[in-house]
Amino acid sequence: MAEENEKTYSAAKYRTPDGAPADIVIFTITSEQRPSMTKSLPKRELKVLLIKRKVWPHAGMWALPGGFSRETESVYETARRELQEETGVKDVHMEYFNVYSRPGRDPRGWMISHAFFALVNEEALGKLEAADDAEEAGLFSVEEALGGMELAFDHREILQDALARVKEKMLVTPIAGEFLPGEFTLGELYQVIRTVVPDFEEANFIRKMKQTQSRSGVLEEVRTEQGALKKSNRYSQRAAQLYRFSGDVPRLSLYS
Repeated sequence: MAEENEKTYSAAKYRTPDGAPADIVIFTITSEQRPSMTKSLPKRELKVLLIKRKVWPHAGMWALPGGFSRETESVYETARRELQEETGVKDVHMEYFNVYSRPGRDPRGWMISHAFFALVNEEALGKLEAADDAEEAGLFSVEEALGGMELAFDHREILQDALARVKEKMLVTPIAGEFLPGEFTLGELYQVIRTVVPDFEEANFIRKMKQTQSRSGVLEEVRTEQGALKKSNRYSQRAAQLYRFSGDVPRLSLYS
């Protein structure tokens, strides 16, 4: 067989995919004050953004936001455009994490989907506005989405893979700071971590984080202008030391 070159090559000789969609998994942590007479941490819950499809295939089913790429844009640009078109959410930084190409994953044909994820503050989602192929857009607890909900296409698999990535991100980056005030207690930090990684059972977490060596370069104690350690009792009867992230990104897990 003769070797191809720029003169003999023809795209018509090759079967190409019928589409290259982008699917987007947007996580957030919601916070709700507990109706209690005593001081306590707010109720936090990890949620995912889903849309209800209004067109075939899987009309009426909940799915991840997403849609087909155009020749004039990158797949990342597709993800940003589709997210805004279907939910009204824009200016969210997303990370690429996987490609999905199992035969038969989409009844419309040979579809190779590129998946992106993000964990963002709820304020970044603003007011959700469903449009385009979406009939509705809403936040659902991850437990609910992976529990009794039937998701369109292979979106359950994509969501499960994205959840694994966001758990990893919580443990190896300071992203917990996106859901905390600038100054926070170790109890607040631990709660945010556990919201994303429920099986995180670091029994000596508080003790380790109080050690200068363990938190060196990542967390720092907050002090008053006079140099005294600054404390807060906003969520407890006993005042606890306040900390803040230093701005450095660790090379290994912050918490283990």
